[in-house]
Amino acid sequence: MDSPESNKPSLLERLSALLLREPEDREQLIKLLYGAYEKNLLDADALAMMEGVLQVSERQVREIMIPRAQMDVIDISLPPEKFIPFVIATAHSRFPVTDGDKDNIIGILLAKDLLRYYAGEEFDVRDMLRPAVFVPGAKRLNVLLGDFRSNRNHIALVVDEYGGVSGMVTIEDVLEQIVGDIADEYDFDEDEDNIIRQDNTHWRVKADTEIAAFNESMGTEFSDEECDTVGGLVLQAAGQLPKRDDHIRIGDLNFTVLRSDSRRLYSLLVERRPDSPESEAI
Repeated sequence: MDSPESNKPSLLERLSALLLREPEDREQLIKLLYGAYEKNLLDADALAMMEGVLQVSERQVREIMIPRAQMDVIDISLPPEKFIPFVIATAHSRFPVTDGDKDNIIGILLAKDLLRYYAGEEFDVRDMLRPAVFVPGAKRLNVLLGDFRSNRNHIALVVDEYGGVSGMVTIEDVLEQIVGDIADEYDFDEDEDNIIRQDNTHWRVKADTEIAAFNESMGTEFSDEECDTVGGLVLQAAGQLPKRDDHIRIGDLNFTVLRSDSRRLYSLLVERRPDSPESEAI
């Protein structure tokens, strides 16, 4: 007959049980992931992505959607020569197309399809439209991501309980919840100057540019008593954290957010009005 001592698990068995035990809830899973990070089994990026995956399974579409008021749309009644400058200025790859107002979205126009217009082919916007996908605001992000992958759509319109359009969400918005902010054509290299002139009236500016340096370069006289950076100046003027493509006017300058996330601003497009006396002097 086995003795009580022989029935006790060995040290190796106890360690294996500790390392291999299944977490009973999300909190325990997070602790295990952080434990793996502390033991150098995961790096910081992998840990952040795993946390992002867990958050995606809990968050809803309405939490990350672009609000209706900030949606860039094209009206079907406009001829191409009228809306193409808008397409170029906003630099999106996909646009919801409306017939009257934002509650009546009839399809999605891909910017690349406009090449047919420039090629001189017969062009009818209605023939170019892709079907619009509508999702409820309560839909989980992980379910939406699965839908994006299966139907190859990259954009969805968010509707409220009455069927009205309340916003839109893209596959990039969902992926950024996992991998963080996705760099794009508006991002700066680390070694680039903080202020890059594009033409006589437009500059790309890093949000962490000190106001004193901005004033010296732009010939402005913004105070740095309440905030130190251009991003802080824009936040102060907006009264909240603005999102990408938001426009904020401060004095003679228009600031457009080029890149931001849920915590901070990264880059801005600064425009001086062409009729400003300083626009030719700088």
